[in-house]
Amino acid sequence: MRLKISQFLLSLVIISALMLGGCSTRQVASNTSSPTSTTSEASTKTTTEATSVSQTSSESIPGITDLPRLEGKATVVMTVKGSPITIEVDGTNAPITSGNFVDLVQKGVYDGLAFHRVIREPQPFVVQGGDPKSKDPKVPIDKLGEGSYIDPKTGNPRYIPLEVKPKGSDTPIYNKPFDATAQAVVLPHKQGAVAMARSQPPDSASAQFYFALADLAFLDGNYAVFGNVTQGFDVVNKIQQGDRIDSAKVTQGAENLKTPGK
Repeated sequence: MRLKISQFLLSLVIISALMLGGCSTRQVASNTSSPTSTTSEASTKTTTEATSVSQTSSESIPGITDLPRLEGKATVVMTVKGSPITIEVDGTNAPITSGNFVDLVQKGVYDGLAFHRVIREPQPFVVQGGDPKSKDPKVPIDKLGEGSYIDPKTGNPRYIPLEVKPKGSDTPIYNKPFDATAQAVVLPHKQGAVAMARSQPPDSASAQFYFALADLAFLDGNYAVFGNVTQGFDVVNKIQQGDRIDSAKVTQGAENLKTPGK
């Protein structure tokens, strides 16, 4: 879906809805300029340069070797209000982001969590959920959006790097937004895409994710898409703010998840 100019500008404002922290209107306006300036720095990167960045990522990103990886694809069935949503998770093109999601599904982290942001007006945008704080029904919806997954082994939040794979590259790039207007990405924000929400720092995604309700090409390279809805998009379209995930289960590809130390 091609957005009109006025709609596009408005979408740049509401892009802040993908951020983990709550923002005032003034903060939203200022936050939207940062990804744009960072992305422009990546506009001159070639496929060769992108590959070289990813090859050194395990050394340049502290803790990346301790993160789960999905080596291949997996299928996750997420049930909302009794209806299933089937998600194909693509660990081939987004191994760290996919591994994090599948690992959290297997741990039961998403069971019972709420969708705290649903934006359909003035045009379809996103349905966002996965804040671990929403497990507690006493936490008001307007207080959600800042929560991260806390690793019980360490007592610390688990964060994953921004992971984007450009077309023509053998491996993803990490750490910073990528200019998808200069070079397309393998996993774009098409309607039904599933991606990770994050705060301003690129490497700040944890547990919160969103469904793209329309083609949102202007998000490509700034947020990590890791899968797509293959069945049940009609269920996604019916989700309202406050609706909860009944359950999320890995139905295929669980053997492709590789966790450190196992």
